[in-house]
Amino acid sequence: MAFVGAPSSCKLPGLQGGTPFKLSSLPCPVLKARQLEQRRGRCWSKICAVAVANEKSRPNLVNLTYDLGDDATKTDDKWTKPIRVAVSGAAGQISNHLLFMLASGGVFGPNQPIVLQLLGSERSINAIEGVSMELEDSLYPLLREIKIGIDPGMVFEDADWALLIGAKPRSKGMERADLLEVNGQVFAQQGRALNEVANPDVKVVVVGNPCNTNALIAMKNAPRVPPKNFSALTRLDENRAKCQLAFKAGVFFDTVTRVAVWGNHSTTQVPDWVNAQIAGSPASDIIKDDAWFKEEFTPKVATRGARVIEKWGKSSGASTAGSIADHIRSLVRPTPEGDCFSMAVATEGNPYGIAEGLVFSMPCRSNGDGNYEVVPDFVIDDWLRDKIKASEQELIRERDCVSHLIGLEGASCSITEDTMLPGEN
Repeated sequence: MAFVGAPSSCKLPGLQGGTPFKLSSLPCPVLKARQLEQRRGRCWSKICAVAVANEKSRPNLVNLTYDLGDDATKTDDKWTKPIRVAVSGAAGQISNHLLFMLASGGVFGPNQPIVLQLLGSERSINAIEGVSMELEDSLYPLLREIKIGIDPGMVFEDADWALLIGAKPRSKGMERADLLEVNGQVFAQQGRALNEVANPDVKVVVVGNPCNTNALIAMKNAPRVPPKNFSALTRLDENRAKCQLAFKAGVFFDTVTRVAVWGNHSTTQVPDWVNAQIAGSPASDIIKDDAWFKEEFTPKVATRGARVIEKWGKSSGASTAGSIADHIRSLVRPTPEGDCFSMAVATEGNPYGIAEGLVFSMPCRSNGDGNYEVVPDFVIDDWLRDKIKASEQELIRERDCVSHLIGLEGASCSITEDTMLPGEN
């Protein structure tokens, strides 16, 4: 693959604009051996791929044809210019599933080449090199380049998408307010780096918890990037809600639609059964059990991660990775008519009267161009309104705790209740 892990200044000799070349793994004098290069005290893995004249084009997993003149690949399927996807926490369990989905074309599509830009730490850089080697050995035709590093100011350069997965887990005895402070510093730094070096229209998906407020911090530290481009992951909560509704109704999950998750990614989240549909009918008409909806449904969704750990001994890495993929696909593919998807977004101008200045999960839809709008026609009954208000108040308290990181003055931190989702501590 071309320039795997190499900076943009690493060029191959003899390339002419518009001339097709093939990549070969055969020994060649122009191949530069794997090395560790010290850049500003950071460790940077670099490989320059071999390019030889393509005498006979035969595209397959080993012999790939590139048009390096305009940095786009042309095949019978009309591939497009590569997109650059930066991933933090690239050595973690979630990324170990997600990176291979990205590289295979399972997220952005089978005709979309991709560049992966992987951010780690001094402790994880060797593990990220190992992940990069596995990606190289998998021979994904769409994977054009891998960059790794520990400086977001380098790794986020020209990123079209930034998936901020890495976050410090809560240690024993750590209060939620302390976790907000520790991770807030990380996401403030990453927001500044995105502001300085990423594509100005970069789409940012925050996964590291507490993800709603971390997304707010990153957004406030990246004024060059439109606030609407920031979102936090609540799609796993939506997927879990659909699963529980399907189980209860005895149907397959693809008949369950219009399921929104409101609010914070915490135990105050509000999986919306009021507007949910099953096979085109209101879920409450199919599942005639009001007590189950109000007393059991939300706890089943909120504690699902803890149940996974109880049964398997590991956290929900694979399903989280799958929900990140779903989140992205919902933005790059048109939303089916009448349906929606859940993600936490900036509340400015929202149609439901939710306080502005938050990142709050709401029902959204997209025309498939990477942008979205909040679906305006959901019914908010008294039960739903009370639950949404509780989650809103929690996010206001979280915002107050990180006010010094987002340019607010006069707020004080008053979080007293632990609402971290079980299994995500």
